[in-house]
Amino acid sequence: MKKRGGFYPVFVVIVFALFMLLHQTDKLLIGSLQLPVSKTFGLNDFQWGLINSGALIIGTILYPIWGYLYDRFARAKLLALASFIWGATTWLSSIVRTYPAFLATRASTGIDDSSYPGLYSLVADYFGPKVRGKVYGILQLTSPIGYLMGMVLALMVAPMLDGKLFHLDGWRSIFLITGFLGIIMAVVIFFGIKEVPRGKAEPEFEGMEDIGQFRFNWKEVREVLKKRTMWFVFLQGFAGVFPWNVITFFFFGYLMRERGYDNTSVLFTMAPIVLILAAGYFVGGALGDWLFKRTPKGRIIVSSAGVILGAIFLFFAMNTPVSNPSGFFVLMCLTALFMPFSSPNVIATIFDITPPEVRSTTQAVEYFVENSGAALAPTLAGALSLYFAKIVGPFSSLQFAILTVCISAWVLCFFLYLGALFFVDGDVKSLREQMAVRAAQKKAEKAV
Repeated sequence: MKKRGGFYPVFVVIVFALFMLLHQTDKLLIGSLQLPVSKTFGLNDFQWGLINSGALIIGTILYPIWGYLYDRFARAKLLALASFIWGATTWLSSIVRTYPAFLATRASTGIDDSSYPGLYSLVADYFGPKVRGKVYGILQLTSPIGYLMGMVLALMVAPMLDGKLFHLDGWRSIFLITGFLGIIMAVVIFFGIKEVPRGKAEPEFEGMEDIGQFRFNWKEVREVLKKRTMWFVFLQGFAGVFPWNVITFFFFGYLMRERGYDNTSVLFTMAPIVLILAAGYFVGGALGDWLFKRTPKGRIIVSSAGVILGAIFLFFAMNTPVSNPSGFFVLMCLTALFMPFSSPNVIATIFDITPPEVRSTTQAVEYFVENSGAALAPTLAGALSLYFAKIVGPFSSLQFAILTVCISAWVLCFFLYLGALFFVDGDVKSLREQMAVRAAQKKAEKAV
């Protein structure tokens, strides 16, 4: 991995990876706690879906605001603020005693969930385009590993802490711990991460110490949003996050209720699947980098292959009989490998066609489009589960709900990626020409 500035860029990635790992653990932990939380408040699937949709809706609304702030102000300091908010809102979730209050506090945890565009933008100024897919793949390993850590905390640690920490339920004690970690990471980021000039790692500025400051302006935002590659990226993002949210918040309930798994069985089944999912991020990012060096279409090709293969293997996995757990496990491992292929490549593609000074805003707009629909995914899945329960019975309702949402969304993503293939070459070339002009202007200024 080519680095600029010695070890420090690696240190930045390590700190951000730790931040994302702990944050994703806290964020995704709620899915593993479906049964104890539902028992505490007496919830049905629809009410449970509302809890998860609330945080997603808040995060969606705040994406454009966070993106704008990141492009105008110091990204590292704003990330420290986001980490502090994570810790504080999680603490609130641990102490409320009624369902409406818990619904509100869990929704408030979405405030910091929309803070990632600044992180990815800052990393892009430490690492050049040819390695960004791998770097983003490494960072996104934290999501599935955080999911796995959340499983361990929910299924093993929470029961052991039940009534032992301030006489709280086990799941409440876990939220106290993860909230405290958010405060710690806020301190580390505030004092340990330095800002870097926007555009520093672009290849056209190789070897230039002073590249000037690229200032945010709305004209550049409008120009980026006119690029047709972005249209298809936005549309696939809208559809592509539906499956992730449905699987995150309902798959544990599916395994326990419809496949009869206990806590131990869930952990030993999901742990290797999640580790393979984690590897899929890096493999997908590395494949995207490798193919991108050969054609600007490379990242889109890898992304389209990932979504269609993920859909195929998920369909066969969930239609595997309960009496064949080994077959189900193998097919879910294959699903997990291909599911994350598009994630690092989509982020890298956005930065392949977006000027440095508006990258946070552009990515925030993409996330806003993604989550404006996907925020309703848990509620939709819960409603579908109740609907299918009347048709196929309660012991198959989640299977039908999960498959309906996931397969239809991924097939749509596949066709949207095919559309992006027609325009990505020209949009990548346009950015490189723009950066070359800026570099030439800067060199001319120095020569005068």
